[in-house]
Amino acid sequence: MSIYRAYDIRGIYGKDLTDEVAVDIGKAFGSSVEGSVAVGRDVRLSSPALSEALIKGLQSTGLHVIDVGVVPTPLLYFTIHHLSLDGGIMVTGSHNPPEYNGFKLCRGGTMTLYGPEIKALGDAVEERNFRTGEGTHEKIDVIPVYLDFVKERVNVGRKLKLVLDCANGTAGAVAPKLFEQLGCEVTTLYEDPDGSFPNHPADPTVDDNLKELIDRVRSEGADIGLSYDGDSDRAGFVTEEGGIVRGDMALALFSRGILEKNPGASIIFEVKCSQALFEDIEAHGGKPIMYRTGHSFIKKKIKEENALIAGEMSGHFFFADNYPGYDDGIYASARMVELLSDSGMKLSELVDTIPKYHSTPEIRVDAPEEVKFKLVEEVKKEFMSREGLDVITVDGVRVQTPDGWGLMRASNTGPKIIIRFEGKTPEKLDEMKAMFQEVFDKYPVLKGKI
Repeated sequence: MSIYRAYDIRGIYGKDLTDEVAVDIGKAFGSSVEGSVAVGRDVRLSSPALSEALIKGLQSTGLHVIDVGVVPTPLLYFTIHHLSLDGGIMVTGSHNPPEYNGFKLCRGGTMTLYGPEIKALGDAVEERNFRTGEGTHEKIDVIPVYLDFVKERVNVGRKLKLVLDCANGTAGAVAPKLFEQLGCEVTTLYEDPDGSFPNHPADPTVDDNLKELIDRVRSEGADIGLSYDGDSDRAGFVTEEGGIVRGDMALALFSRGILEKNPGASIIFEVKCSQALFEDIEAHGGKPIMYRTGHSFIKKKIKEENALIAGEMSGHFFFADNYPGYDDGIYASARMVELLSDSGMKLSELVDTIPKYHSTPEIRVDAPEEVKFKLVEEVKKEFMSREGLDVITVDGVRVQTPDGWGLMRASNTGPKIIIRFEGKTPEKLDEMKAMFQEVFDKYPVLKGKI
């Protein structure tokens, strides 16, 4: 499989992603921008070598490279925004297993390269028509400036008790300091950086990864639990009772606060989100916009729609009301703590105010890269040929009825098909699953998978 993916560049270090490849990616990217760029890296064991190789390639094209060292991905975005740079690259494998690593690339400010732009970069590496020049290099510590930037935008009025799970990723150097400076009582799990991720994978969307956080929130009598992925552009939330707050429910809470101050604002969410979110945004006077999954796509859509917030089930939240519109798990968690402080309620009580429907977890079906998109197209045609169905095709196929919906889309990050269902009652959920299974049974890869 190519290392040039839909949202980023990613591969197994030493196999398809080597230091030599990193130098060439630096040369290709450097040949496409002017001026100054920033480079950051996560805590993975291969990140120092890849960062050094990348910087070498960038400098060889005549760029000035600002090395911000080991930081969360949103701090790379912050550096680009704060210093008005031409772009930047984050060396990160995000939530993937330790042997993986990769690059998230920004050009024209904090806009992330995706799809055709990443493919074009891969083509440029192959063509090897690189610009040459004498570049320069400096190192800066951006963390104190970032902390001040966030504190100017977030106010926590009552002293709350927090438990943070930094998952041995990049959050440990930033999040505990931020919440202590905001006046919170902080207990931290797995604060020390460790690229082997010895305690659990750094992915807050997997329930098993939240077990220790839930236990500690309960035993400490904390008001909220906060969790982060490896590069801290995603956040997860746990209530004082130990309940997991899904990404769409968190977005509903964020949206209410924004709509109080900005009636009629556009709110963007991805196709995997609950219909309850759509209805809650409308009920609070907002304009709900469903869009395709992927941080690169969402960032672009925020600008197009002048939206004030966007979010995904995966825990990417993009604030654009008093923040620059990129995904920042640490800032999102600070906004959740602020929201909780302002409400005077318990987080479980806030979540209980959002309608709850019956849904399946995300079902992931193995499907070869060359097959998955074709399968989705076949199923899409089948449903679009039927009368009386509301079929949304912004990302795969989402079939909606007044009482539920079903989704099938091709994963952009691996050889998988993603399936999810929701119904307003258990019976309506079963009806939606049965409707999809009838179609799926025509295809061996999908037969009996629901």
